[in-house]
Amino acid sequence: MSSATESGDTAPGKQNEEKTYKKTASSAIKGAIQLGIGYTVGNLTSKPDRDVLMQDFYVVESVFLPSEGSNLTPAHHYPDFRFKTYAPLAFRYFRELFGIKPDDYLYSICSEPLIELSNPGASGSLFFVTSDDEFIIKTVQHKEAEFLQKLLPGYYMNLNQNPRTLLPKFYGLYCMQSGGINIRIVVMNNVLPRTMRMHYSYDLKGSTYKRRASRKEREKSNPTFKDLDFLQDMHEGLYFDTETYNALMKTLQRDCRVLESFKIMDYSLLLGIHVLDHSLKDKEEDTSQNVPDAKRPGMQKVLYSTAMESIQGSGKSGDGIIPENPDTMGGIPAKSHKGEKLLLFMGIIDILQSYRLMKKLEHSWKALVYDGDTVSVHRPSFYADRFLKFMNSRVFKKIQAVKASPSKKRCNSIAALKAASQEIVSSISQEWKDEKHDLLTEGQSFSSLDEEALGSQHRPDLVPSTPSLFEAASLATTISSSSLCVNDHYPHDRTTLYSNRKGLPSSSTFTLEERTIYLTSEPDALETQDDNASVLDVYL
Repeated sequence: MSSATESGDTAPGKQNEEKTYKKTASSAIKGAIQLGIGYTVGNLTSKPDRDVLMQDFYVVESVFLPSEGSNLTPAHHYPDFRFKTYAPLAFRYFRELFGIKPDDYLYSICSEPLIELSNPGASGSLFFVTSDDEFIIKTVQHKEAEFLQKLLPGYYMNLNQNPRTLLPKFYGLYCMQSGGINIRIVVMNNVLPRTMRMHYSYDLKGSTYKRRASRKEREKSNPTFKDLDFLQDMHEGLYFDTETYNALMKTLQRDCRVLESFKIMDYSLLLGIHVLDHSLKDKEEDTSQNVPDAKRPGMQKVLYSTAMESIQGSGKSGDGIIPENPDTMGGIPAKSHKGEKLLLFMGIIDILQSYRLMKKLEHSWKALVYDGDTVSVHRPSFYADRFLKFMNSRVFKKIQAVKASPSKKRCNSIAALKAASQEIVSSISQEWKDEKHDLLTEGQSFSSLDEEALGSQHRPDLVPSTPSLFEAASLATTISSSSLCVNDHYPHDRTTLYSNRKGLPSSSTFTLEERTIYLTSEPDALETQDDNASVLDVYL
């Protein structure tokens, strides 16, 4: 594991048991680190500032610190040791790039005792965090320290191009020699602040082979889970607004391409999740366990150190996921599949694993027994693609804007049209009813119609059933009581009914049976719901 893979708690039942690393007590290692860094950084301030040259990446400075002290070093109660500093000018440039002043760097590391953290990984490394929560100090193997030295020129170029990155930010590489034992340490940024309770912590690689937290890890008060645990707990993923999601994925893609160019693989994304809905309850329960706020400086010492700054985010949620709050500690706002408001803290860790011969052999024999694409060790290009695909499809998701689909819009328009048509039909039906009522009450008009009809050629039993073209056009209109009359311009041998109202069905016939005139019309599509609008009986 790399920087800040823990939340600050030691393993249960081992608070009073001091750890050892290479047969050296952790207390001696912490004291030597503070003494050595205090001397080398203080001595570096006397050197003038200048541009970093290629040979500066390979410089190693050494100082001997005896327990009784010397003209240059203070006395101490630890065994005699030698302290080496790798590429001091290059790392000084890195610290200046992130706004870390020498006094702040010394104060963070040397003013208060270092706090030892538990290690959920299998590397056996020791982890320490400074009292102000700014820096993580980790012991590394010889091959890792050697690889970091070779990586420094390319790392320098990448940081110059883009200081906003989720990659580890290295601030110093040192080595303590005592009793023939070399203990190499690296100083990095702290990804998971201890002052912010992490309700869930995950170490994600994008692989599935043996990627579940062990039983021993699960028993810890703040365990670090793995890929299979995440897929089980957060099966729907974590949701971001569009701007934050795009910034996060862009940063991950760029960082993975940088690691691929260095032939680096087997790295992880350390993800800490703080549930805002639980924060009020946790404040009352965990005030005694967290670091007092007085120890944390009012202003941030390190630039681009928060998760939101690392992904080039603005710190504001475009979709209003969380309100602006100064206590967010630079976390990335998100939501769970349950709708919980979250703050995410993340960083890429364990980048000091190159695809060397041993890693190639490890992948080869694992691929013979298991699916080669599921094991964590793989060639850098495949590893980067699998890592990005897992983050993009399973872990991080974008909140989709709610938009009406075309089918829904069509349904809505049809419903509106149907409602409008029903209103029209209802109004027409009511008008037909009123017209029928008025027609039956106008006896004078009907008597006039009777005289005309009976006096036409003295054939009262006949009414023309086949109207002329003009009459057919007239019958294609709606009959109203105000317009129903006898056309005086026609001879009395023809009876013509016409109207100036449009909308009557086109098929209509007249019959005369026993002094009753029936006007029958075929119902139109808009008039099928009202029988009274289809047949009109006129009684003489």
